[in-house]
Amino acid sequence: MILKGAAQPGADLVRDVSLPALVIHRDALEHNIAWMQDFVTRSGAVLAPHGKTSMAPALFRRQLEQGAWGLTLATAVQTCTAYAGGVRRVLMANQLVGRANMALIADLQDDPAFEFYCMVDHPDNVAALGAFFAERGQRLNVMIEYGVVGGRCGCRTEDEVLALAQAIKAQPALALCGIEGYEGVIHGEHAVDGIRAFAASLVRLALQLQREGAFALDKPIITASGSAWYDLIAEGFEAEAASGRFLSVLRPGSYVVHDHGIYKEAQCCVLDRRSDLHEGLRPALEVWAHVQSLPEPGFAVIALGKRDVAYDAGLPMPLKRYREGVLPAVGDDVSACKVTAVMDQHAFMTVAPGTELRVGDIISFGTSHPCLTFDKWRTGCVVDEQFKVVEAIEITF
Repeated sequence: MILKGAAQPGADLVRDVSLPALVIHRDALEHNIAWMQDFVTRSGAVLAPHGKTSMAPALFRRQLEQGAWGLTLATAVQTCTAYAGGVRRVLMANQLVGRANMALIADLQDDPAFEFYCMVDHPDNVAALGAFFAERGQRLNVMIEYGVVGGRCGCRTEDEVLALAQAIKAQPALALCGIEGYEGVIHGEHAVDGIRAFAASLVRLALQLQREGAFALDKPIITASGSAWYDLIAEGFEAEAASGRFLSVLRPGSYVVHDHGIYKEAQCCVLDRRSDLHEGLRPALEVWAHVQSLPEPGFAVIALGKRDVAYDAGLPMPLKRYREGVLPAVGDDVSACKVTAVMDQHAFMTVAPGTELRVGDIISFGTSHPCLTFDKWRTGCVVDEQFKVVEAIEITF
């Protein structure tokens, strides 16, 4: 069976690949992986990139080879997929709920080389995990999740965290290994102040739990950080001297390919806050598609839709036009054109004055929020500067 967008190494993206296709530019990809690894290392932390962004084992391997401490994942099934791809240390930034999911992790833990951590935020889940893993004769590494009011999971108060630590202590099959939080749900005019306060609170709780002897590790884990505010979390951990007493773990994921939308804007804010960072991340991900129809003046229908590209955080952005037979295909700027709507398999695009399009032209599109573009695909094309496919990567959602 031929998967959509599938291509063999050596194929010419403009001429040989069935479109639409998910395209990853190798140079930008390699830059991003090295850039984030260097940033995290210089911050006194370790990197556990969130694998749910891509669910591409080939990208996991690149991240680990560059020095990542482990991978962050969101579910037991994702953890099994990463394990099958060679990942042996997983931080599941989520609660492990349900016996079937617990059984998946217990099966992986039969491998002594596999190291796993998950989150807990409620006594009911602590009791269920303790009973299940006691039955299996295993010990499960857990971390307390600390959240914010109106956010996602996590204990809402410091008192709840301390009480949950006591509940974990009563379960011999559980080992409390650290504390975790997620700052990406903090928004508003004073988000920066809120995130800094959250990071300080996370460290303060970790220190209190450490003083009380709650942790099973001499150097417990403290972790937070999505893809937008990782610099503030790193600074917060450094400011509270967390690295000396804890293993500080940062977990951005979207940086691996970056984007042309929300994370591009977030990266500009990072660079504004950090004058020592002279270059940031580069957009590596595009979706390429044909001009399918030109039914009216100034209007084009593109063979690209909701089944191919994210649309939750902004519509795809036209970047360049390519034509078969025009080699090397340097591309023409079509960024003045604008996608106005997407349907299942079609995108509506206004054609800017002076832009000449033909049916069959190829347009590269930038995206916003790469997580929800990756999950539309089973194969992605990694290409070099000449748009030759150097690798076809499997995507395993």
